[in-house]
This record gives sequence, structure tokens and C-alpha cells, in this order.
Amino acid sequence: MSVGGFLSLALGCFLLVLAVAPHAAHGLSSSSTLGVGSGAVAPSATGGICASSVTIHGYQCQEFDVVTQDGYILNVLRIPEGRAEGGGGGNKQPILIQHGVLVDGMIWLLNPPEQDLPLILADNGFDVWMANSRGTRFSRRHTSLDPANPDFWNWSWDELAAFDIPAVFEFIHGQTGKKIDYVGHSLGTLTGLASISEGRLVDKLRSVALLGPVTYLSHMTTPLGVVLAKNSVDQIAMSLGLAEFNLGAKPLADLVQDFCHFPGVDCFNLLAAFTGSNCCLNDSTIDLFLKNEPQSSSVKNMVHLGQLFRGGVLAKYDYGNASSNAAHYGDVRPPVYNLSNIPRDLPIFLSYGGQDALSDKGDVQQQLESLKLHDAGKLTVQFIEYYAHADFVMGVNAKDIVFGPLLSFFKNQQ
Repeated sequence: MSVGGFLSLALGCFLLVLAVAPHAAHGLSSSSTLGVGSGAVAPSATGGICASSVTIHGYQCQEFDVVTQDGYILNVLRIPEGRAEGGGGGNKQPILIQHGVLVDGMIWLLNPPEQDLPLILADNGFDVWMANSRGTRFSRRHTSLDPANPDFWNWSWDELAAFDIPAVFEFIHGQTGKKIDYVGHSLGTLTGLASISEGRLVDKLRSVALLGPVTYLSHMTTPLGVVLAKNSVDQIAMSLGLAEFNLGAKPLADLVQDFCHFPGVDCFNLLAAFTGSNCCLNDSTIDLFLKNEPQSSSVKNMVHLGQLFRGGVLAKYDYGNASSNAAHYGDVRPPVYNLSNIPRDLPIFLSYGGQDALSDKGDVQQQLESLKLHDAGKLTVQFIEYYAHADFVMGVNAKDIVFGPLLSFFKNQQ
């Protein structure tokens, strides 16, 4: 959830592919014992999100390693059934839930079980999957690169759309044999839509849900996010020779703190400074959030999100000069993602808030304009006037306000 604390939503507020080679993926269960080398990968460390936030509530939970075509090893969780089922699952509809920038899958599991979307879906008969994007704490692995190597961080959200999401889709489809429902929040909506617009996922996709969607950012009003974007903090980080975007480490932490002193920026409540005034978060949830987030991303990813805000165009990464763009794309300008390419008969659920400083109403309307020719009855739009960006994932009343209608939407696809 790009609800991310700190820049998570700042530049992550520039939220949510690279149209390159076709994707391929393979998975290794967490019980695997392969070593790194010759293309093999070590299994995920035990005691991850499953142990800390799922099995302790009485749910089954499995963790897998999914390897992208460009070699990143993604930690993927599966909650195959509800708490009360007692091992009687099978033949269930799979749903993939995708977080946003500078956070990981933990963001969906910070409230009590009856308020957490993944567990609600599992209790209602769905086969629930959650992916952790490259660079986050459980997905800091590669078949040949180490995170200490700057090359490990040579990617933007283009690659998340081109490699990460397709790899996870392919793995889930291989495990279940079924088309997949997709839920994205913030950057998770951008990468999902970008991937679909380029023809990826379509043959394995049943429906899409977009919570706090981000595709255009021209109307973003978050005070700290706007200051950071206009002052090109993302590009400053690149000029400092940084490859990993880690807000918990110097010099980025000091840099962001300096901008907190700008007129109109109040960092006393960092979450609100990035996301808008969330109506419905309790203190214990925020405390748990701050203990787990933010996660790392790449500086290149933040630069790309900054380009989306400053340029106002939904396009691939701009390398900054005509010759470099021509070398990568065969054109002096980066290609534009055309959301009107999304299949008109694809069922879409879109929920956005009137107080959301990242997913602003004006930008959402531009996104809806690209879907104006969508088939009748295939686009469900929900507007919640008092919701801001984080409410869609962590709101104490999201179970009734958002997740209830979302659950009905998915069940109507059956």
C-alpha cells in the first residue's frame, strides 16, 4: 500500500511494463533446500509474514519463492482456506493481493483478523495469495546479484509490471489451473493496469479491484509529497550516487526531515502529510505500521514516479535524453501506456476517496475517462467522501465500507 509511511507515499505518491521479452516464472516452496548458484535459489527464511501475522490467528499459510525472468526472487504467501475450515479446501477461486511502494504484504495484516482483507477473503471461501515486490525485506534476493550491488536496484515500476506481477500470475495459475482475481492498492493498481494494458495477464485474469487507484498524479495535493516532488528529491538521491531508496538510512532520512520545515508542511503526522487526513485508523494499527514500514525501493523507481507527477503522462521510464531513450525504446520519447487497451469486458471494481491526497478525485476521473467505453455492467465505481489513502487498507471500518462490496463483486464473477 503505497500508504507508505514517509516517502512511501511521498514519491510513492507518484504511484502506480517495460515492454520487453516475454515473461517466465517458476516457484520453489519454502521447504526447498536448493542452494544459490547455477540458477537455483535458496528458500525463503521461515518465520516471515506467515508466522508473524497469519498462522498465529489459526489460518494455514504457505510461503513460496517465485523467480522472475530477470532473476529476482519474490516471496509469495498463500492462505488456502479460512480459519474454520479445518483442511477441507480445494477448487477455490484464487485472488492475488498486491501492495504499493515502500511497503510490503504486511500492510494488509495490521488490524485484527476480522478486519484484514486477506483473512476476510479466506474466511469467505477464496484461495488468497499475497506477493512481496522486489527490494522489500522478504524479496531482497536475486539469482546472481546481491543487494549491495547497485545493479540489483536497476529497475523501476516498469519492471514490476513487466516481470513481477506476470511471474506471480504464472506461478499461481500453474498451482491452481484457474484464472485469477487481482486486488491492488496504490502502486499495486498502477503496475497491474500497466501490465494489463500491454496484453500481459489477460489470459489468466478473471477480474480486477483497484483501491485508492493511482495512474495519474497531476492533482496530487499531499503537502510533503508535492514539496518532495517539486524539489526533485528522487533525482537528488540519484545525484548522490544512491541506488537503493531506503528512508531509514542516511542521507535520505536527513533530507526528508529538512523538507519537513518547508512552509505548509506539517510532519508531526507523517502519515497524513503523505496520504491526506485518514478518517478511520486506530493508534495501535499505526504503531504496528511504523514498526514494520517503510521498505526499500530503488532510486530509479522513485525517479520514475517523480516523472509521472512532473510530466503528467503515463509513460515508461525516461532516460533523460533522446539517444538513451532511442537505445531502449527505438524512439526519442518513452512509450505511453494506453489504458484504453484494457479489455472492455474485464470486470473492474474501483474504489476511491474524497480526502485522498494521493489518489485525487481529479486524477481518478482522468483514469475513468480512459475506461469510458467499458462494457455496461463491467465497471463498478465506489466513491467514499471521507476516506483517504490509508483507509482503504487499514481503516477499522473498511471491512463494511469497502471489503463488503468488494467481496460481493468477486462472488458475482462466479
